[in-house]
Amino acid sequence: MSSTMTQNSLDSPRFEDHPALHIAGLRGHFTTATWAGIPEQWERLISYCKLPGQVGLAHYGLCFILPQGIDYLSGVEVSGTPGLPSEFSSVQIPAQRYAVFSHNEHVSKLRGTLDAIWHNWFPGSGYEPARQPAGAPEFFERYGDKFNPKTGLGDIEVWFPIQSKRSER
Repeated sequence: MSSTMTQNSLDSPRFEDHPALHIAGLRGHFTTATWAGIPEQWERLISYCKLPGQVGLAHYGLCFILPQGIDYLSGVEVSGTPGLPSEFSSVQIPAQRYAVFSHNEHVSKLRGTLDAIWHNWFPGSGYEPARQPAGAPEFFERYGDKFNPKTGLGDIEVWFPIQSKRSER
């Protein structure tokens, strides 16, 4: 993808200080070779309908970057873990400041938005991804109540925890 195409498809982010989140859902490990399995994980999550302790209607895709691929958790916000199915994982995301990017294309094109954030927005933004505590994701996708899983369109955001760039390490 050319830099021009990437820059044109990325809207300026909004900045938001968000309280802590507790997300529970299904977690799997994916590599480039198994990336196509992520939609199946979402279908399994959606089959549960509403979960015990679920807060709101939004769904979240948490991304944990690992040396050999990613762990990806498809989930919802919960008030606690009692009553959740045994195959579910839960993750605490601390309160922090985010750069929030709208993704206005089909969900299958999220990788292009992520590339644009990493390669076009971060370098000139004055920000860098904030270091996360052990167990927290590097970033997450938020699918709001206007997201349509049948069409793969509507109400998709990418949330990156940010900190100001430091001049020296």
